[in-house]
Amino acid sequence: MNVLVLCTGNSARSILLESILSHCSDGRISAYSAGSHPAGKVNPGALAQLKAVGLPDTGYSSKNWDVFAKPNAPEMDLVVTVCGNARDETCPVWLGAPVSAHWGVDDPALVTEPHAAVVDAFSKAYDELRKYADAFLSLKFEDMDRQSLQKAVNTIGEMS
Repeated sequence: MNVLVLCTGNSARSILLESILSHCSDGRISAYSAGSHPAGKVNPGALAQLKAVGLPDTGYSSKNWDVFAKPNAPEMDLVVTVCGNARDETCPVWLGAPVSAHWGVDDPALVTEPHAAVVDAFSKAYDELRKYADAFLSLKFEDMDRQSLQKAVNTIGEMS
C-alpha cells in the first residue's frame, strides 16, 4: 500500500508519520510525505525524535505535494493529513482517488525553546502519531474494500 502523509510544512509531523509507517509496517506500506508549503528542510527536532526511538534519521526531505501529482509518481492508496491546515486546504486530485484520512496532531515545530520543551513537544507528537499508525497497522487493510478502509481510517482519526 502506498501512503502519502501531508502537512503544510512537511518538516515535522508528516516526516515522523512517514518514518513510522515505512519502518514499522514490515514492508506492507511504502510511505511518503509532502507539504502544501514545504519548509524546505526537515526540522532537527523531528530527526532527533526519530533517532531517540531508533528509527532512521536520514533520507528525509521537505518537498511540495506537486511531486506526487506528476504522471510518473507512485499511485497513492491512502492520503493522510496530520495538521488542520492541510485538512482545510484544497488537495490535488490524486490518481485512483485514494482513501483519505485526517489524523491531527499539534505542531511540535511551533515549540522553539527551551530545549527540554522542544524535546517534549516532539516526543508527544511522535507518541500520538505512533498511536494512529499502530491502530492502522493492526488492520488487515490489504483485504479491505474501499468503503471499509475509509470507515476504519476515519475511526482511527477520531481516537483521542
